[in-house]
Amino acid sequence: MVDVTVGHGGHSFLFGQQLGPAGTLVGLDLDPKSLERARQRLTPLACQVILVQSNFSQVAERLAELGIGGVDFLLADLGLCSAQLSDREIGLSFRTDMPLDMRIDASLEVTAADIINKYDEKSLANLIFEYGQDRASRRIARYIVQRRQREPITTTGQLAAVVASALRTPGGKHKARHPATRTFQALRIAVNRELDHLQDLLSAAPGLLRKDGYLAIISYHSLEDGLVKRDFKARVQEGIYRLCTKKPITPSREEIAVNHRARSAKLRIAQRT
Repeated sequence: MVDVTVGHGGHSFLFGQQLGPAGTLVGLDLDPKSLERARQRLTPLACQVILVQSNFSQVAERLAELGIGGVDFLLADLGLCSAQLSDREIGLSFRTDMPLDMRIDASLEVTAADIINKYDEKSLANLIFEYGQDRASRRIARYIVQRRQREPITTTGQLAAVVASALRTPGGKHKARHPATRTFQALRIAVNRELDHLQDLLSAAPGLLRKDGYLAIISYHSLEDGLVKRDFKARVQEGIYRLCTKKPITPSREEIAVNHRARSAKLRIAQRT
């Protein structure tokens, strides 16, 4: 089994319990802190556990380096873990004031602050509309440009306040979802090239899966889910996959009550023919 987004090892621990001493579990993650927590969590497993610091888009290269020619199960959970949201070095939260960074991979050069303070108004609006799917993208971009003319926007709190100001409803009230949610999503996707990496994973998967092997992907917004849906459909038409989920599996009300962040999760599963 390969968990390409091992995080703190939650999914891997559950699946690893089904693997005996002859089984191998490979976990990938960019965050060394997450890998260490996963290592501690997965230690009791009977199977062999191999953890590698890597972006999931490079799964084919990492498996080749390990001498693994095929896998029976490939899992990707595209969501962020709570520890990443609260990590000040990453700067993803609009609820806590943090440096405006958003790089999951610290080796990346462009930060969210670079985009916010250097992109022209039209480019900002296009980015927020394309990756954030926010119809108010032009208004948000205009407010950002006006605000940065006074001083650079360097923290998540500053940016959240600007977006909230741009989208404030009559009477000064906001909707249940924070008004900066879509803008932050757009910046995170752009900074980390998330959709490009997902496409790389989808392209590599057929060559990694053994016959009857499974590919399971959990996505959290329509841009990700749309990529997965279209790829699975195309592979089915090519005779490469058969669908295990005609419609995505979504969390129950009970699960959402326990884990509110799961509310937008969609799980799609395909099997290699």
